[in-house]
Amino acid sequence: MVTKLLFKMKPLLLLVLVFFGYIIMYRLYKKIVGPLIFQLDDKNITPAHKFKDGKDFVPTLKGIIFGHHFTSIAGTGPIVGPAIAVIWGWVPAVIWVFVGSAVMGAVHDLGSLVISLRNDGKSISDYTSKYISNKSKLLFFLIVFIELWMVIAIFGLIIAVIFKLFPASVFPVWLEIPIAIGLGYAIYKKGVNVAISSIIALVLMYVTIVLGYYFPIELPSVLGIPPTGVWTIILLIYAFIASVLPVTTLLQPRDFINSHELIVALLLIFAGIVASSFLPEFQFAGDAFNPHPEGSPPLFPFLFITIACGAISGFHALVSSGTSSKQVDKETDAVFVGAGSMMMEGLLATFVIIAAVAGIGLGLNVDGNLLTGTAAFTHHYSSWQAAGGLSSKLGAFIYGSANMISNIGIPKAIAVVIMGVFVASFAGTTLDTATRIQRYIITELFASARIKGKWAKNAYVTTFLAIFTAALLAFASGADGKGALRLWPLFGAINQTLAALALIVITNYLRIKGGLKWLWSGIPAVFMVVMTLWALILNQFKFMDKSSYLLSFVNIVIILIMIWIVVEGTIKFFKVKA
Repeated sequence: MVTKLLFKMKPLLLLVLVFFGYIIMYRLYKKIVGPLIFQLDDKNITPAHKFKDGKDFVPTLKGIIFGHHFTSIAGTGPIVGPAIAVIWGWVPAVIWVFVGSAVMGAVHDLGSLVISLRNDGKSISDYTSKYISNKSKLLFFLIVFIELWMVIAIFGLIIAVIFKLFPASVFPVWLEIPIAIGLGYAIYKKGVNVAISSIIALVLMYVTIVLGYYFPIELPSVLGIPPTGVWTIILLIYAFIASVLPVTTLLQPRDFINSHELIVALLLIFAGIVASSFLPEFQFAGDAFNPHPEGSPPLFPFLFITIACGAISGFHALVSSGTSSKQVDKETDAVFVGAGSMMMEGLLATFVIIAAVAGIGLGLNVDGNLLTGTAAFTHHYSSWQAAGGLSSKLGAFIYGSANMISNIGIPKAIAVVIMGVFVASFAGTTLDTATRIQRYIITELFASARIKGKWAKNAYVTTFLAIFTAALLAFASGADGKGALRLWPLFGAINQTLAALALIVITNYLRIKGGLKWLWSGIPAVFMVVMTLWALILNQFKFMDKSSYLLSFVNIVIILIMIWIVVEGTIKFFKVKA
């Protein structure tokens, strides 16, 4: 009976169930996890007030910091992960997105944020020494640096690919920068009402989207460098500039616009789902459960590695303890910012699943032929290799969403531009947030290594090191800027390794608080350690079989780091006295 219901379930019904599930879970975090487990208290002074400098440490309204935090943790993560994981079936994808975000991801993000708030806004790498050991701290720094190194290098390429696929998105994405600077100036310098000024900024943003449709920009090769390489260079230069500016100048206002853009996009997709539900052909075109697609790795444990952002992601701990903890005004805001953003990302991932499995069935143009229903899904997800390309994953969401939105009267071509700009804007946020966090990490690493001198703390020097090392990786394969793709097969496992290790830190922190509070993060920690280590070991065999020596070397380093920190974290756990 349950199986038949799942196969016949309308996408709208699924969305409603997931939405109310998140409402219930958020209330649980607000009423129990925040006040009772983490004992949030507004009498505690946050780092934003303690170290207020108007540049990095800035007390911020929770609505604005929510916008920054959400757009930073999201990026393209909750899009590309679910958009390929549905090849195993939409049911396991939905289950992991909901359970992973509401049960594991929310406590991971909230815990990382709270501990940083109570440790002077330091990164999770830095305060690892306090809750595990000094040796673990250095190893944590290493794995965090590797992750951010890859993120900065790959997200420049991701945006470049989006610009190539959707040239109409170029104009609005770049014009968002002066709009955001104007918004920041209006709010912080002129005291203009936040709601009014943000609405004006959002309207201007959508005006540029329409202009982008009529004035697409396609970049030519420059001095023998292909367009992807040129865009990567431009975007890395942009990331440098954005990351040294005060957060109130560009980072916060741009992310605030993006958070509003998200709301508009989700409302448009929701309206499209409602309108499409009246069409008999609007069904889940893909299988509810397909454990053995052609060429895919095993569902267990790789489902939990493929869907990271949207469920639980170690990168979130870096944002929580990197930029967000330096801007939270009062402790109780942490629930809305940390847990609320994670659940919102899970909801976005659910929209992605519906777009990729049902929306794409409304029509897929293949060499001039229109495929619909199961034929469209089967063509797009014919094999792991066919669905795994970056263009394929982004295309499943963008074209699937545009199909649904077109049923509310918006031309499909305009809908494609709207969704393309939405994805590129979020990727841009992740790019310069990761660069800013890498700057913090390098500064903390210099301090831990007792490297002294003003240059070691200089924002321009440390940001240059972050950008320069990322550029070396991006152009390691040549002028196309695709060098990071060599290490990309490691990203999911590295990211989830960080999530598992962050949960160990949070568990030891809660152990100190006494009672059984540690179970809230301890059980997810055990689950993530098992699944991630399992995936790392399977990857190691695969890399060795293919004689991928670089991937094999880095992967074995990650395995050893994980085992070391797990062992030391476990020893510390049993030594800790409440």
